[in-house]
Amino acid sequence: MCAIRVRVVWVRFPAARLNNMIILAIETSCDETGISFINAEQARNGWKVEVKANELLSQIKTHAQYGGVFPMLAKREHAKNLIPLLKNALAKANLIYKEIGANLNTREISRILEREPDLFKLFMEYIPTINSPKIDAITVTYGPGLEPALWVGINFAKALSSAWNIPIIPANHMEGHIISALLTQDEFSKSTFQVSKPAFPALALLISGGHTELILMEEWGRYRMIGRTRDDAVGEAFDKVARILGLPYPGGPEISRLADLWRENSRFSAYMKDNHELLKLPRPMINSDDFDFSFSGLKTAVLYKIKKIPAPSKEIVSAIAVEFENAATEVLVAKARKAIEHFNVRTLIISGGVSANNFIRKSFAELGVEMDVAVLIPPPALATDNAIMIALAGMAEGLGMSRHPDEIRAVGNEELGDQ
Repeated sequence: MCAIRVRVVWVRFPAARLNNMIILAIETSCDETGISFINAEQARNGWKVEVKANELLSQIKTHAQYGGVFPMLAKREHAKNLIPLLKNALAKANLIYKEIGANLNTREISRILEREPDLFKLFMEYIPTINSPKIDAITVTYGPGLEPALWVGINFAKALSSAWNIPIIPANHMEGHIISALLTQDEFSKSTFQVSKPAFPALALLISGGHTELILMEEWGRYRMIGRTRDDAVGEAFDKVARILGLPYPGGPEISRLADLWRENSRFSAYMKDNHELLKLPRPMINSDDFDFSFSGLKTAVLYKIKKIPAPSKEIVSAIAVEFENAATEVLVAKARKAIEHFNVRTLIISGGVSANNFIRKSFAELGVEMDVAVLIPPPALATDNAIMIALAGMAEGLGMSRHPDEIRAVGNEELGDQ
């Protein structure tokens, strides 16, 4: 579960709000190490964004033996990956300048990276060989996420800020997921996007391994949490159910793959009908009067079913995967429908890693047609954690468009302190 929040404070926040900026983004909140460069320009109806480079390295294979993300291992892998990814990104963005080289305060860099000695070694081998790139800001995920993983990215940003004399902009991970759904690709360029303001009120459903939240946006950049999970996040439930069913890690995509294959099977409908009572799972809190969620009981119901079947066949496992995906999706859709009706929502945003699930995407597309609401979902490549979404959140912050309540903003903008 990637949902621990870390409290940090910040320095060198840009005094001037820029209408155009080149941003370096750093993402290390969980088990993906991400580095990107974007050029963001304020436009009439939003922003124009050019992705100059985007590097992403997943740790899935590293963590597979644990059946989930091991925080200290994630921290170590981030420390190994950040400099190589930065080198690749600088080259792709054509931002390397080797004529002079940066004049570093080695003592200050050593102090900042004292808890990341491997990163300090790689940092000092590379950063002094290049001059400061011509960028306006460094933006880094400050939360929510796994605390050890977050601190690697935060301290890396601080070290680069010291070396290059470039300000840091804190980026909220969940806001990054929201804004990533607003991207539309330019028809003439694969690397250029428009970020358009949605029609308000807008509703964001954030679904990931650590989060299941309904966020109401009554205007741009102002967020109000109206519902959240009371126990397991939906992505966490997917992963736990996959383990119960004996499926490999990561479990969420494996359940989705298995369910998609089973639905294509010509015997699917008849089998599900004939075994309805055996397979039936609850829809927790689907009729509650609030907008909250609960998935722990659904996971437990799967466990009890499997315990009653000594040696479940592939058919049984596939059918339970389908029923679990159906149950979880029906709850998500029902809560979103209720919120759309209650708040007269005009735009529905679905984002977070679980939004890459094919059945969930299809179900919300159908809800949009039913409710006459625009449904925005990022492409699967941007649904999971990545540095582009962190760059977008930093862009919104740097342009002065974000105003967070405590529920979504994990920290403030005070002077940056030590971990």
